[in-house]
Amino acid sequence: MAAGGKPGRPAKKKSPTKGTGGQRRRGLEGRGATPPAEMRHWYKDKARAERVAREEQGGGTRRAPARTRRSDDAPEYIGGRNPVLEALQAGVPASALYVAHRVDNDDRVRDSVKIAADRGIALMEVTRDKLDRLTEGAVHQGVALQIPAYDYAHPAELVELARDAAETPLIVALDGVTDPRNLGAIARSATAFGAHGLLVPSRRSAGVTGGAWKTSAGTLATLRVARAANLTAALREYRDEGLFVIGLDGAGDAEIGDVDLLAEPLVVVVGSEGKGLSRLVREQCDVVARIPMRAAAESLNAGVAAGVTLYEVARHRRR
Repeated sequence: MAAGGKPGRPAKKKSPTKGTGGQRRRGLEGRGATPPAEMRHWYKDKARAERVAREEQGGGTRRAPARTRRSDDAPEYIGGRNPVLEALQAGVPASALYVAHRVDNDDRVRDSVKIAADRGIALMEVTRDKLDRLTEGAVHQGVALQIPAYDYAHPAELVELARDAAETPLIVALDGVTDPRNLGAIARSATAFGAHGLLVPSRRSAGVTGGAWKTSAGTLATLRVARAANLTAALREYRDEGLFVIGLDGAGDAEIGDVDLLAEPLVVVVGSEGKGLSRLVREQCDVVARIPMRAAAESLNAGVAAGVTLYEVARHRRR
């Protein structure tokens, strides 16, 4: 009996309607290719990726990128186990050693920590994310060394260093060299072959950054670097002090080994690999020399060219 006491009719089975089979087939179809990991809402690094993207784009605060924000007095960071250990062993003036959580504790890390502790350098244990930010994405292998902003010398101090040592002045000037790694490599060669310092322009030139420290293998701790507001004027003042200026250029007038000024008080000017010496700097050179090479090699890296030239200068001076 149906509710209310009235007899009811048995319910009829609902027959299939047109189109239901298609709906069922669509329900069984797949949802397409699996989305990349960074597009899944449960992806563990999605929040980090979004945060990094916001930081790079300003994140609403309209902050400039890290390299633009860096001021002249901001600290620099050396990343990597070998570079950090070499810098500490060379006595680089460091203010803090950063070590990542649960880093693989090999001999280089242990030695770095010991040297830092002996020198009273602060030891900081941080996340790898923080090390990534401090080193601006460079390879750090879980360790980074913070160094204060470099204290540049005055160009005249480089000549005074040579005269105080009773030696013939040898200075290396950089014209348009913008890669800090080239600066570090040139510093290494300059130290090896007895130069008294490097001279760099204050604009459009590489400076003593973490990358330069890293490539120099610690030699920047003993080699002075001077900065000039105007490189052309600084070279003119060196000439007034009795120094000769030799510029390196692939289209030079003479081969470097044939220049008869190499044993004299000297400034060697290294130009950029692409553009070479600027016109104003070239006008200040007593000689523009080239390094002989086969035609297959159009030019040499600035660091390599400086090393070859400084070796030639050292060879002449030993005579």
